[in-house]
Amino acid sequence: MTARPVGESYSGDDFYCDVAIPSSRELSVEYEDDHVLAFHHTKPFWQTHIVVVPKRHVASFTTVGEDDADLVRRLLVVVQDLARRIEHSEGAAAVLTNLGRYQDSKHLHVHVHSGGTRS
Repeated sequence: MTARPVGESYSGDDFYCDVAIPSSRELSVEYEDDHVLAFHHTKPFWQTHIVVVPKRHVASFTTVGEDDADLVRRLLVVVQDLARRIEHSEGAAAVLTNLGRYQDSKHLHVHVHSGGTRS
C-alpha cells in the first residue's frame, strides 16, 4: 500500500496506520522512535494540540490487551513527557483519548493539548 499524502482528504477509519505513520516525514513531529509517534495534529482543535500514537495498530484504549502492555507503557512515557513540557511552558495541559463513536480514527491515540480552541 502506498502512503497517502498527509494533506490529502481522508475518509477511511484509521488515519494513523493509513496516513500519519507511513508519512511521518510530512508531519511536524515532536517525538518518534520505532514504537511511538507524536506529532502536531494536522487539523488542531486547541492552540497546542499534539497526538501520540503507537506505530503498531491497537484499536483503542479499551481493546488494550496483555500483549500491548510494553507498547502502552512506552506510549504513556511519551505522553507524560509531552504533557510535562506543555504544562511547564504554557501553565496547563490536558490529556485525552476518545472511545466508541467519539473516536473518529479507530487506532489508539492520545491528545495532549493546551490553550483555547481554534476557530
